[in-house]
Amino acid sequence: MRFGDKEKVFEVTDRRPEGTAPEGQFWKELVVGKVFDNEDFGFRKITVERPLRLNFQASPERIARLEEQTSFHNLATSSKKNETIRQQEIAVGQQRQQVIRELLKAFADKHGERLFKDRKAFLVSLREVDRVRGVRLSAPELKAVLDALSERDDTAAICTDRQGNPEPDAELRDTESVPLKEDMQDYFRREVLPHVPDVWIDESKTKVGYEIPFNRHFYRYEPPRPLEEIEQDIKGLEEEIVALLREVTA
Repeated sequence: MRFGDKEKVFEVTDRRPEGTAPEGQFWKELVVGKVFDNEDFGFRKITVERPLRLNFQASPERIARLEEQTSFHNLATSSKKNETIRQQEIAVGQQRQQVIRELLKAFADKHGERLFKDRKAFLVSLREVDRVRGVRLSAPELKAVLDALSERDDTAAICTDRQGNPEPDAELRDTESVPLKEDMQDYFRREVLPHVPDVWIDESKTKVGYEIPFNRHFYRYEPPRPLEEIEQDIKGLEEEIVALLREVTA
């Protein structure tokens, strides 16, 4: 097939011409089609988890954060429509809030501003004070206390669940896309573990997807033209501009 204008003619063929291109011309290979398997476009989206590491401290600043916790704030609220009952529930909730404040004050008095780098050790110490004062924190109340008094700390011990498994840190969660034709564990060991050795894959969250990345499969790098050619083109354009200006001003 031949097409073009008076100055340039292009020829497209499915065979590479023999010999060298005519002077001032060149052969250019074009990729017009490729054959792929379905799996070439597939990938696994894996969820990469890192362990939760927290320190705990009953400092005045952290204790003050308890007021910002939703479950603690909700203790002194009521959804009752009867105003009398509603006010009664609010009053009871406010009393409970004060009991928890006093619990943390007693804990701070006993432990000062000691920095706990192990959640289990902190819970043991907190429950000792709780047991003496008979507060018996509920699960939502305990969560509010833990959230208020904790901060992320890379040097702290890993937080684990009741089975001893590390708990994931949602803020450090990440994802990776692994081609279907590549072994997921090989990819993980090569691309992830060297950078963050304490990570793991949550396989329950792995999903399979497909995409057609045109650039990846069809892009062919073409080096830029030599500077000499570019300079010649610029000079040629400058000469054309000068000639046009002469015609206008003549």
